[in-house]
Amino acid sequence: KLCGYLNKLGIKGPIKTWKSRWFFYDENKCHLLYYRTAQDVNPLGSIDLSSASFDCKLENGDGIFEIRTPTRVFTLKAISRQAMMYWLQQLQMRRWEFCNAQTRFPSQSSGSLSCSLASVFWFLFYVDVVDSEDFLPPVKTPTEAVGLKAASLPAPQTSTALQNISLKHPWTEIQNTVYNICGSKQLWGNNGNVFNFDEFQEHAKNLDEEQETEMEAGCAGAYCCSVIEPRLNWARKARWRNSSSPGLAEELHPERSPVDKVGVLQQQILTLTEEVKSQKELVKLLHKALEAAQQEKRVSSMYLTAAEDKDRLELVRHKVRQIADLTSRLEAVEKEKKELEQTLTLRDSHIQELKDHVQLLMEKNHAKQQVIMALTEQMARELSDPLQEANTITVETLYKQQEEIEHLKDDIDAYKTQNQFLNSEIHQITRLWTGVAENEKALLMKCACLQAQNCKMESKYLMVLRKLQEAVPLLPSSHAELVRNLIQEALQWDVKEGTEEAGLELTSTLYHSSEHDEYGFMTVPEYEVEDWKLLAKIQALEIKSNNLRSQEVVEKPLRDRWNSVGELSPSAELKSLIRSGIPVEHRQRVWGWIVSRHCSHPPDHYQRLLRQSESTEHPACRQIELDLPRTLTNNKHFCSPTSPLIPKLRRVLLAFSWHNPTIGYCQGLNRLAAIALLVLEDEESAFWCLVHIVENLMPADYYSNTLITSQVDQRVFKDFLSEKLPRLTAHFEQYRIDVSLITFNWFLVAFVDSLVSDILLRVWDAFLYEGIKVIFRYALAIFKYNEEEILRIHDNVEIYQYLRFFTRMIVDGRKLMTIAFNDLNPFPMKLLRNRRTMHREEMETELCELEQIKAAYVKERAEQGP
Repeated sequence: KLCGYLNKLGIKGPIKTWKSRWFFYDENKCHLLYYRTAQDVNPLGSIDLSSASFDCKLENGDGIFEIRTPTRVFTLKAISRQAMMYWLQQLQMRRWEFCNAQTRFPSQSSGSLSCSLASVFWFLFYVDVVDSEDFLPPVKTPTEAVGLKAASLPAPQTSTALQNISLKHPWTEIQNTVYNICGSKQLWGNNGNVFNFDEFQEHAKNLDEEQETEMEAGCAGAYCCSVIEPRLNWARKARWRNSSSPGLAEELHPERSPVDKVGVLQQQILTLTEEVKSQKELVKLLHKALEAAQQEKRVSSMYLTAAEDKDRLELVRHKVRQIADLTSRLEAVEKEKKELEQTLTLRDSHIQELKDHVQLLMEKNHAKQQVIMALTEQMARELSDPLQEANTITVETLYKQQEEIEHLKDDIDAYKTQNQFLNSEIHQITRLWTGVAENEKALLMKCACLQAQNCKMESKYLMVLRKLQEAVPLLPSSHAELVRNLIQEALQWDVKEGTEEAGLELTSTLYHSSEHDEYGFMTVPEYEVEDWKLLAKIQALEIKSNNLRSQEVVEKPLRDRWNSVGELSPSAELKSLIRSGIPVEHRQRVWGWIVSRHCSHPPDHYQRLLRQSESTEHPACRQIELDLPRTLTNNKHFCSPTSPLIPKLRRVLLAFSWHNPTIGYCQGLNRLAAIALLVLEDEESAFWCLVHIVENLMPADYYSNTLITSQVDQRVFKDFLSEKLPRLTAHFEQYRIDVSLITFNWFLVAFVDSLVSDILLRVWDAFLYEGIKVIFRYALAIFKYNEEEILRIHDNVEIYQYLRFFTRMIVDGRKLMTIAFNDLNPFPMKLLRNRRTMHREEMETELCELEQIKAAYVKERAEQGP
């Protein structure tokens, strides 16, 4: 039997995985069935090999081959190259045997025209293979992976327990699992009990014509007797044959040869097998008869136990209704039988037409072969004719051709020698290139580590200078002047020049830090205060050091995972990837996909809004013009009034003010739209991103005139802060610190102008996909990140000063992400909604009281008069 374990390539969501399957070749149908394990009963699927092709490409990997059918391509993987070659060779031979058998017995075949033609071509190919002994030597059978012996071995293990389960065939998996669980309990019944009807069902098809004639001749009124009687006759015949044969002791006479004894034993085995089958058949029929008798008995007992004639009449009527129902069913079955007979007749005629067509094609093929043979004989006669050969080819011509052939042979030998030499040179150059590439990679890694250490040392040096700067008033004048000079020199450092002086041009091209990042944000912000300039320089060095250290360990594997993502679809894996951060080359595509999922884009809607803003001036137009120069001043695309993105931002804000007249324009929307423009680049895409944020992600009234929902979220955030960080909350209460003065702007503009660009865009990745809950998570994570530093400050003014710029001192974005999504769990959205509802009711009550107080005060002033 051709069977064994192979790995089958399956698709799960956007990721392809290998699943272990037990494959078994069905010789009757030329199908390759596959199961989850060798002990399963029902197959998960099958592969039709009659019209399939096989392919094994070296670039796919060791042991990987493909079976291509007209409807699908199956990718399989064997444990070794030898096992792969064995499977391919055996599948080809088995398919040829099947197709050859189909053409040898056309009357018994129900295959199509393609199978018959394939058998003819395989026959011609097989003849050529047989003639050449060394064409494809047989592969040695790998007994450890193929055959019935492999079924007793444990199935290959997968990485996870659920990975090998087929999700496309849940019912088949349940049946196989139940069979495997109950298999040990039913083992005795399957081996020694006469109630195993599997063999009987196969034998029931082989009843001879005499027994079926006896069955049809039985009495129509006694169904059970008519069915049992012929089988009893068949069982009696089996016993008669068994009793009429000589005894075992007589058959195994000592004088008989061993061959005769074996023959006698085999005959005895066949006789006993037939008797067992007849007994099983008899028991099954007796079971059916017993069930029918019990049903009749129950009906009769109900009829006899009826108390009144009315009840008996109702039973009789019920029987009549059942008879009528059965009669209607019988008529429907007979009608269906006639339809099936007509369909069968049509199919038989179609099959006959196909057979005639095949016969016609075979006759044409035979005629063509005869023509080819005649032309071949004619050509051979013409070439063997000495007169024509003398007329066409002279002796001199033959001599010249022979010389040319010799020269060509010499050239071929020279080219072979040259080819061998070049191949050896290429092999040596490839080895040298591989070694140089590995050394280059190792040197780049070493340079990155050294550059990270250099940045770390520079940041420590700047921290020392900052400490000395704080102590300048206490130093002598000469020392104070020296400290100021050192600080000025440190602020004028250029990281790229330092790397060039150290001779690291290659590393600087890969890891250099320019004045602006990919989106135009300044890597070292410009501050007027000298102390803040030093802190910005320290922060830039710390961020660069962290990026260099995490480049190969974190960023590269994450980028590889994103490169393997095909079509985007919501899933837990995609959510985890987005939380980890979207690479720059994928961010525009992912943001566009997120916005398009939640916002329907009516055609020409944005252009219609632009035309309206050009024809009519919006009341918010003046405020928009005032806010444009104050948008992202640390970004080169918005720092100047002549920047190319300023007109685009103006059009996006005006279009939104006409799109949502309830809000119109609110301060803060300019920064949201600017971030969308930097990433998406397209005006209309940025407009719909702004619509998605304001109308889908943020609650209603978040950007209204009263900003009531924004104030409610500040109270909700204070509740979460007291629960997650109780020590920090107590510290704030001790020094009367109102954190809403700092955090209100975080929530309104989603941390724009508060976090460095790299961390800000990672926050926006998760914010656009999950919603405002991400803002709460990161706001709490920022306080958690700096909790110890804040607890060391014991002055109200110093705490407020520290909170003004402490978000800019966060350099480790991975640590902040871990705090936000791991350390702060659980964070249910239901709790957030409940807190919002409670605080909104409280705030509305307070606003009503203030309105009443205001009205009473106005009334009192009116009564007092001027």
